[in-house]
Amino acid sequence: MASRHRSTEFTESQLSVIDELSVLPFPEQEGRPGTDGGWSGPGYHVAVLRESQDFWNDRGEEIVEAAEQELEADLDALAAVLTARWGAPTTVDLGPYLGFDDPDPEFTAPEPLGFLCNVAAGSMQLWQPPSGGRWLALAIGQADRELPFELLAAIGEASSLPGRAGPAGRPSPTGSS
Repeated sequence: MASRHRSTEFTESQLSVIDELSVLPFPEQEGRPGTDGGWSGPGYHVAVLRESQDFWNDRGEEIVEAAEQELEADLDALAAVLTARWGAPTTVDLGPYLGFDDPDPEFTAPEPLGFLCNVAAGSMQLWQPPSGGRWLALAIGQADRELPFELLAAIGEASSLPGRAGPAGRPSPTGSS
């Protein structure tokens, strides 16, 4: 029972951060929106909802796996609430946003997709709230093997999802679900 109660507390706290960022205006410049562990820029907000321990001293397989599973349980709990609100999410593979296969050598993914790719989040769960104009995604990332895993919430303008508007040569996030 204790872990269930703990998970409920985390879920409520994490939803509070998501709800706050969902209505917060996007800033004109990069900066911190006042939410612990978060930052924003033109057209996006990102928040670290929870992080595991770091792995500087012990990177044993069991420790790493347990830390990742704990964050995945939090992601699943949040996803269940968000799915009840807005329907099933779309799974978005972030690999194409790295730009390795893009014919334009200057291609960089718009934020917050670029950040999510750089913290090695392989995919994200994406919802489009009915209020329109924005999307919300949850992902788990780890910037380096010694650093903690992070449960991330990203909110972006709908226009920051290449492929939604149909530009040629850009990845389409709606390809998988």
